[in-house]
Amino acid sequence: MTAAGDLRELRVTRFAHIGRALRNTCRFVLDTALPPLCPACREPVGDQGLCAGCWSKLSFISRPFCERLGIPFAYDPGAGLLSMEAIADPPSYQRARAAVRYDDVARALVHAFKYGDRLDLAPTIGRWTASVGRELLAEADALVPVPLHWRRLWARRFNQSATLAEAISAVSGIPVTHTAVKRVKPTAHQVGLSKSERAVNVQGAFRVPENGKTDITGRRLVLIDDVLTSGATADACARALLRAGAANVDVLVFARVVAAVRAPI
Repeated sequence: MTAAGDLRELRVTRFAHIGRALRNTCRFVLDTALPPLCPACREPVGDQGLCAGCWSKLSFISRPFCERLGIPFAYDPGAGLLSMEAIADPPSYQRARAAVRYDDVARALVHAFKYGDRLDLAPTIGRWTASVGRELLAEADALVPVPLHWRRLWARRFNQSATLAEAISAVSGIPVTHTAVKRVKPTAHQVGLSKSERAVNVQGAFRVPENGKTDITGRRLVLIDDVLTSGATADACARALLRAGAANVDVLVFARVVAAVRAPI
């Protein structure tokens, strides 16, 4: 990236931090006057981020699941078994884990956090995600949030993956590196694209800058994102990190898309 590009990205990041501080102040004032609402049903809630009814509908992912992709199985096939997807098309990253299925309640949480300025949800979502990712975090040297292109960062005002990574770091004590990988190509939104189209869309989108290589060389990294769908974005990030010298890359997300019926081989 050119010096002008670095300066532009620095300015965008500074404006994003200022905007986030202002929003947090406004959120504090509003929360003092009005109780926070459940992002799924709009009922008043406490510190958990969800009302009791929506909490009961949230579908947490636990074993049995594919040890490589973290996809839950319909029944327990025995320890260490991989899914058909992991065998037929193994990703560049080593393991993926997700806290919940991306169902209606999880979607409402993600949309409120990502687009509705509900940054107050980050600590709760971070705790849930850190809990399911304990085995990954126990071996990690650093957390790497999936980056946004500077244009999208300007429009959205903050990177939800970076905010989630900071929340997970607060729980786990694993440091976050924000300079390890950059999104150098402004990609189209992935929503509505097929798996192959998603892979083409993010091809060449990520690069490790020279000043970021010292943060990743020989280190075990955990890539952080909010949602895992086809895995194309995570795979492209992982490839860039591994090419630049990372020893290992795992993926940890809050929610993942899961097919209605999922059986092992």
